[in-house]
Amino acid sequence: MPETLAYRDQTFINFRDFRFDSPAGHAFRWVDVKRFDLPRSDPGDDWLLTALIGHVAFRDDYAGGGVEAEGLRHGPYWLRHITPARYVHIDEGRANELLRGWAEQFGALPPALTACLEREVYLLLAVATNRYQLEDLGREAFHDWGGVHTDFHELILIDRAAGVLSLLVAADD
Repeated sequence: MPETLAYRDQTFINFRDFRFDSPAGHAFRWVDVKRFDLPRSDPGDDWLLTALIGHVAFRDDYAGGGVEAEGLRHGPYWLRHITPARYVHIDEGRANELLRGWAEQFGALPPALTACLEREVYLLLAVATNRYQLEDLGREAFHDWGGVHTDFHELILIDRAAGVLSLLVAADD
């Protein structure tokens, strides 16, 4: 039996913390990265995805409520709709295109935010062994108030060399 997926730490990047030329520039966007230590054994990606979905830290609605130990929501979705099969493998280029396009959708970012994203987000994409994107589960999977995010992007980044799995959510409120 493989070991468990152990929660390590979290980084939260709030675009509002950076000075934009226009007050609407940040559009209430943010990136949340939760990191987990990989087990010493290599149980495989399916096990890692299953362990992550079952982890208490995954029960986060990303709308201010934080992690709820008995929670039934994850992002805009009912937790019951999220399975390993709902994650699609993507390459580094597609992951970069997705996140950079989302981050820069309203124009150029302040240099300090760009540097922060390079260090805390894009580096994770570059060093990951495998990258998975949660597919759009559709409105039928939304929980009771699941439409609060205009954009909700979720990536799981596995870095076997560093022994870390990162759950990265880029969204708005």
